[in-house]
Amino acid sequence: MRSFLGLKRSFADKIPLQHKETPPMPKYLTDTYWWAYIHPNAVWFFERQWIVNLILWGNFYKLRDLALREFKEPSKLLQVACVYGNFTQELAKTQPKSEIHVADVAQIQLANLKNKTADLKNVTLHHQDATKLEFTDSSFDNAIVFFLLHEMPEEVRKKSVQEAIRVVKPGGKVVFVDYHSPSRLNPLRYVMIPILKYLEPFALDLWKAEIRQWLPSVTSINKQTYFGGLYQKVIVIK
Repeated sequence: MRSFLGLKRSFADKIPLQHKETPPMPKYLTDTYWWAYIHPNAVWFFERQWIVNLILWGNFYKLRDLALREFKEPSKLLQVACVYGNFTQELAKTQPKSEIHVADVAQIQLANLKNKTADLKNVTLHHQDATKLEFTDSSFDNAIVFFLLHEMPEEVRKKSVQEAIRVVKPGGKVVFVDYHSPSRLNPLRYVMIPILKYLEPFALDLWKAEIRQWLPSVTSINKQTYFGGLYQKVIVIK
């Protein structure tokens, strides 16, 4: 496994990152999601558009576009965490007059995204922990958190949600897209339970609780569900 360390280091060292200090890798990430985000072979395997779409049962493009249409340019927009697939590229292309900032704690993910967005001048990457963003209060007009919360233990999730709200200006929009408790009539409900229990042990929290319970005081919250309730989009106005 560690024979890939040289590749990982040389790949990550080429990326100029905006950060004040190097954040440590969260334990839950190294213990639970090393296979998906930390191991160098993870990028090689998962960075394929068809795999990303398959993981979301063919709903990636729909969910991506539902998120992107929430933002108007020009704006200064924060994406919390890198995303496999062409999410950030499409965000930057549909917002050519906007500043797109992406923060992630994993250097290998930032290096991968740097490679994918090399021809996009409006994307800046930041090596930061979502629970301790280095940005000052009200730094951004809007923020997007796309399929991140289900990967976090509850306390980490709560801090990350609060940080995303903190760095957005009053009146700004924070959009969360993630898993949701599907209808009992949705056959995928019974397929997803063992998958999530085995591969994504924190994800079922989003079946049992509402994102609103981790939010600080905000102006308004609007939730919509999709694909038989398996996915949700929550729009928060600070």
